[in-house]
Amino acid sequence: MSIKLFDSELKVMEVLWREGGMAAGQLAKILKDEIGWNRNTTYTVIKKCVEKGAVKRSEPNFLCSPLVTKEQVQNYETEELIGKMFGGSKEKFFAAFLDEEKLSREEIESLKRMVMRLGE
Repeated sequence: MSIKLFDSELKVMEVLWREGGMAAGQLAKILKDEIGWNRNTTYTVIKKCVEKGAVKRSEPNFLCSPLVTKEQVQNYETEELIGKMFGGSKEKFFAAFLDEEKLSREEIESLKRMVMRLGE
């Protein structure tokens, strides 16, 4: 999956991931209530998501459904960041993350378990 979504497109996708498929009018109402967008703005962003293949639009009622999962977008964005900022090195990314963050004991233990599972 290689779809680059901009912040505005992610706002549309977040609602669809959270709520599931819905009519564009309903999506516009939610985004108006949550972030103040007008109907035209929402419809423009939906159109961009459709053009990128992230959203399927169907009749009746301009029904919008996500075609990509949140995890697919997260994975793509993570790979883009690692490629751009760390020369593609996950080790350098992880080292930079650990160097800058103050992790709780629970987070450290969870990360240890994840790394141990990778070695299995």
